[in-house]
Amino acid sequence: MVGTGVFTSLGFQIAEFQSGFLLLLLWAVGGLAALCGAMSYAELGAALPRSGGEYNFLGRIYHPAAGFVSGWVSATIGFAAPTALAAITFGAYLTATIGVEAALATKALASGLVIALALVHATTREKSGGIQLIFTVLKVAVIIMFCVAAIILSGQAQNIRFIPAVSDGPLLTSGAFAIALIYVSYAYTGWNVATYISGEIEDPKRNLPRILLTGAAIVTVLYLALNYVFLRAAPMDAMEGQVEIGFIAAQYLFGEGPARFTGAVLSLLLISTVSAMIIAGPRVLHAIGEDYPLFRAMGRANKSGVPAVAIFVQAGVAVFFIITSSFQSILIFSGFLLALNSFLAVAGLFVLRAREPDLTRPYRVTLFPVTPIIYLALTGWTLVYVVIDRPIEAALACGLIAAGVGAYVLVRRKTINL
Repeated sequence: MVGTGVFTSLGFQIAEFQSGFLLLLLWAVGGLAALCGAMSYAELGAALPRSGGEYNFLGRIYHPAAGFVSGWVSATIGFAAPTALAAITFGAYLTATIGVEAALATKALASGLVIALALVHATTREKSGGIQLIFTVLKVAVIIMFCVAAIILSGQAQNIRFIPAVSDGPLLTSGAFAIALIYVSYAYTGWNVATYISGEIEDPKRNLPRILLTGAAIVTVLYLALNYVFLRAAPMDAMEGQVEIGFIAAQYLFGEGPARFTGAVLSLLLISTVSAMIIAGPRVLHAIGEDYPLFRAMGRANKSGVPAVAIFVQAGVAVFFIITSSFQSILIFSGFLLALNSFLAVAGLFVLRAREPDLTRPYRVTLFPVTPIIYLALTGWTLVYVVIDRPIEAALACGLIAAGVGAYVLVRRKTINL
């Protein structure tokens, strides 16, 4: 979860808000949504423990077509785009620390990282899981040390207001706040990733809820701490519209030399984000390959049970995004689609409870139906304002969904003929 969004989003949010209170509130609201979503997914994942995430949930709850389109979205955008964004951020941080401004160098580093990790994760589960565990532990440890050092060394904080004011009221219900939540919700992307590998988790009915809830809670605390440190360390005008927020904050905190070292370390932290997406995303392609003969090649696994073909296909799509697309266009477009996908999955919780009340549910959502309603309200509000304020991105997203429907019709015909 911790990756691209938290190290890049603040610069875009500052362009709309100059209140430290509102900026931190954005991340708190995003954390609340992620936690409510995680609890909802925990019930779905424990009751329907098959790899594939929304592909599994929507296909079972609504219709196979809904599952296929969800898988189509996940395969084309849902994981490939975040993988590309995290890799681009890795390249941007690394090139900034060594003083290279060339976009070509950033894209080359990003593409190389995706290819290298795909090769590792296409081997065995032991190697794949071991690499992910090492980078995740290092990432959390470094973030905690960075926050503690920043608070100690920053001395007097920047002149930023962290308490609410009357002027904040109208902004809380504005379209700008809703659009800013897209950046935040994108930063929390990954709270549901464990459901994509449910079939490979030991005792998923017991462990999946723990994984989802613990992950969402820890990341919320880390995100609030990081953004507080960023705002405390560097003036807003220095961060506005910038991507390398962590590097800029480190420059003001530690000076140029140490900042370059810190930026290099932060870039390495993003490796685990890219790694996690490369682990989880191909499981959707793998599930589609198992269910639809036309995509049977995607359903193949190596002798260790790893879907190597699907891993290489998704890595190829991610590299295509890296080479051809801009950072912000990928973020808004993919953020909208990911939010819509999870919105439908959480709404499906109500459908499943009504239609299959006797289904075994090892975990039940706390404070149902309040918890899923909070998630649906926050996410739905954001989606509506994206359609209003960013119609081009919304139209492109609808076009991709329509293409997925067309692909499903084609696949069904081919399947019947076969």
